[in-house]
Amino acid sequence: MTALSVAMAVALITAGGIVLRWPMYKCMGDTPLPTASFLAILFTSGLDVGLLMFPLIDFEVYASEPDYAFASPLVIEFGFWAGLVWSFYFLTTMYFCAIEPRLKLFELGPIRWIHNGVVIATCAFTAYLFLIYLPSYIEGIDAWLTYVIVGAVIVLAVLSSTRLSVLRVLSLGSSSLFCLLILVAWLASDLGVAGLLDQLAGLTAYAANIDRFILPINEYHGFYLSWWFAWSIMIGQFVARFVNGMETWKLLIAILVVPSMPIALWFAVLYSYFAAGQAIAPWITFAMVGVGMLFVINSLDSLTRLYSQNLGLTVARLGLYRYVGMHVVILAGLVILYQFTPFKIEWIGMIVIGLYAAVYIAMVQRRTEVLSR
Repeated sequence: MTALSVAMAVALITAGGIVLRWPMYKCMGDTPLPTASFLAILFTSGLDVGLLMFPLIDFEVYASEPDYAFASPLVIEFGFWAGLVWSFYFLTTMYFCAIEPRLKLFELGPIRWIHNGVVIATCAFTAYLFLIYLPSYIEGIDAWLTYVIVGAVIVLAVLSSTRLSVLRVLSLGSSSLFCLLILVAWLASDLGVAGLLDQLAGLTAYAANIDRFILPINEYHGFYLSWWFAWSIMIGQFVARFVNGMETWKLLIAILVVPSMPIALWFAVLYSYFAAGQAIAPWITFAMVGVGMLFVINSLDSLTRLYSQNLGLTVARLGLYRYVGMHVVILAGLVILYQFTPFKIEWIGMIVIGLYAAVYIAMVQRRTEVLSR
């Protein structure tokens, strides 16, 4: 937990320092997209199915354990999923826009292989979460059917990773359906407009307690922070390609504020069900599973595209059938590894913290003014 705490403090200080020192730096990726497409890709790539499947389970934990007594379960969940933690993505996106093209650290053999191993392992963790939590949302589902559904999702994700145009449509579609899901779940609840506004007003307690979310509260919070670290470098590398010339301060707002808005709405609606003891209608649950599947496909698509290009394991090199077969086997194999071994995402988070340290050391050694014009 000490290494995680130090890494959190250094990352947040660095992110703040970048904004203060270079607020007007224009960030440009090699495949710039319109802002709406960029934000959709950021949102759907930077999150996974846990956003839909964790909250109702987490609320019960936060309501019963004294570690979380300083705020409501809604505020705790928001702090674990939104707000400040997105600064990891801001930091790494800035790095891959402005620093990596000069430092080229991730082109070095050992770091390149370690980094892409992290991408593959984290990619599989997304599918593993879907496998584990699916029975909680489809009561009575047979184990074999769960594996079939997860396998089909992996295949669809690998297939969609062969075309960038599919990613844009998938990201925009997933984001739109998620917003529609929020609307439908809200309308089906007893919350109403006034109740929703009250729930959202309660999230001001996040700002009042933001210092409590910087360092790990306990092991479960440490799990979440390790999970964010595990995702951070690869998401930064991926979405940096699509930045369209935003200035640093605008990129900060785009990454920290914009994704937090639908997350806040979603958690507020779900929390109203929990607080009122109201059951979620089965058809809404199935809609959650459907959107969750799209989130998994979107995440796996993005990450498969990233590591396959980094390692040269592309369709152009392997051919379509070998490409699909290879990546499906890799991802499915790792899902099984998570299922039947002690393999944990926390280990991946610690490896990523090591990569952060390597970046800082390389920058100090080379003394490069990486953001100078």
